[in-house]
Amino acid sequence: MDFAFDARTEELRARLLAFMDEYVYPAEQVAHEQRARLASPWENPPVVEELKAEARRQGLWNLFLPDAEYGAGLTNLQYAPLAEITGRSPQLAPTATNCAAPDTGNMEVLAQFGDERQKKQWLQPLLAGEIRSAFAMTEPEVASSDATNITTHIERASDGTDEYVITGRKWYISGAMHPDCQIFIVMGKTDPDGPDIRRQQSMVLVPRDTPGVTVERAMQVFGYEDHYHGGHAEVVFDHARVPVSNLIGEEGGGFAIAQARLGPGRIHHCMRLIGMAERAIELMCRRAVSRTAFGKALAQQGVVQNWIADARVQVEQLRLLVLKTAWLMDTVGNKGAHTEIQAIKIATPRTVVGILDRAIQLHGAGGVSQDFPLAELYAGARTLMLADGPDEVHQRSLARRELKKYL
Repeated sequence: MDFAFDARTEELRARLLAFMDEYVYPAEQVAHEQRARLASPWENPPVVEELKAEARRQGLWNLFLPDAEYGAGLTNLQYAPLAEITGRSPQLAPTATNCAAPDTGNMEVLAQFGDERQKKQWLQPLLAGEIRSAFAMTEPEVASSDATNITTHIERASDGTDEYVITGRKWYISGAMHPDCQIFIVMGKTDPDGPDIRRQQSMVLVPRDTPGVTVERAMQVFGYEDHYHGGHAEVVFDHARVPVSNLIGEEGGGFAIAQARLGPGRIHHCMRLIGMAERAIELMCRRAVSRTAFGKALAQQGVVQNWIADARVQVEQLRLLVLKTAWLMDTVGNKGAHTEIQAIKIATPRTVVGILDRAIQLHGAGGVSQDFPLAELYAGARTLMLADGPDEVHQRSLARRELKKYL
């Protein structure tokens, strides 16, 4: 097996690492200070727009899209180490390079399933970073870990107009609070009584300014509002009407589109999580060599050495599994890599949460403060044990696949 990165990946890694050192890390404190002076907490601090302009100038833009017509044309294996680097500053770097969720998944959906009109109207401005978007699937009234449970209705208008009428309530809709969010991809049921529960759902494009669409409130995550990614919102669709031409793909294709969207989304999250873990290890080491307790440096305390050693071993294990998964997705497709995608989705968030937890412990009170990024990184990593399918759903599916060999 060849573990070396190819020439293009190495070249992009070098440029991206330099971009992080020269622009992103110095901007973290600047963005924090600028945000405090904004009229709306959901606006981008001016430094974010400066970062986006610089990243685009350097060609560090839309790196996630494997379709060369729309993005960088990188394979999953090529993109993995780049996403890891951006994960070291998850509030700024993904947005700066136009590689932030949920826009990434929405762009992939439009590129793969959208028609030419939809691509021109919504995909092109998303690729240019001119607008933001949201993906509306999760609902508060049902267990959304089972996507067949969703209750939002997408019905043909009864008055003879060529429109869909959308009624339902969604929550934790990422990106919906951002003032530049102009479009929702909404998943609902067009055939709620259909015999195949995986053919009942469809996806439609709903502009945010559509009458009947109300962003009711921002949803917090451990007290954080995730401003840089446009927050998370509870959204009500009260008989919102859109043209039937806003359907993505075909009626009944929503579940399949969701699965196609979530495969790359899951591995992208895991790639960035490894970067978060690397940042945590760096902070642990810097703290350990700079602080003294009970007569000696923390770096000389056996328990601290164990934490750092364990973290390094765990990150190396995770990285190998993520890279194998990326390689399989490139060579045998998402379906062929299904087991590995589920494995990384189970293993990566929970392991990184553990690493961040020890990093917080090593920093004492500072670890839970705003003076270090650890608490916010922890909140983000812990959320990913729920997002894109909770751990237990993936464990259930993975166990069934293993048991099937023996039945």
